[in-house]
Amino acid sequence: MERKIRVLIAKPGLDGHDRGAKVIARALRDAGMEVIYTGLRQTAEMIVNAAVQEDVDAIGLSILSGAHMHYFREIRSLLEAQTATDIILFGGGIIPDEDMTKLEELGVSGLFTPGTNTQDVVLFLEQKANERWAKN
Repeated sequence: MERKIRVLIAKPGLDGHDRGAKVIARALRDAGMEVIYTGLRQTAEMIVNAAVQEDVDAIGLSILSGAHMHYFREIRSLLEAQTATDIILFGGGIIPDEDMTKLEELGVSGLFTPGTNTQDVVLFLEQKANERWAKN
């Protein structure tokens, strides 16, 4: 039996716009991945705890509020505290070009802005999950 990629999709903070998160969750599910969608208004602690409890391969954040630097930094820090830095951290939303490099340096391995083809996200996760499994 082939192992399924497990992905947690989350909407941190007070941002109530979840259409993009739901589109990505559906595309990943349609591609055969197991998807856990946490819903709106999640704290960083809730997201990381759910990811560790669900033993996911990846966490995808959808952020349209402009608080991307804060949430990615906080989630990366909490993953380090849980010794779970091998979990793939990626995200999408409204992210200015000047913040892309900063987020990559922080350990965010994939960033997808509005208009990205969902197949690009699927292929990204397939590649990153295979790399993660090869290391373990």
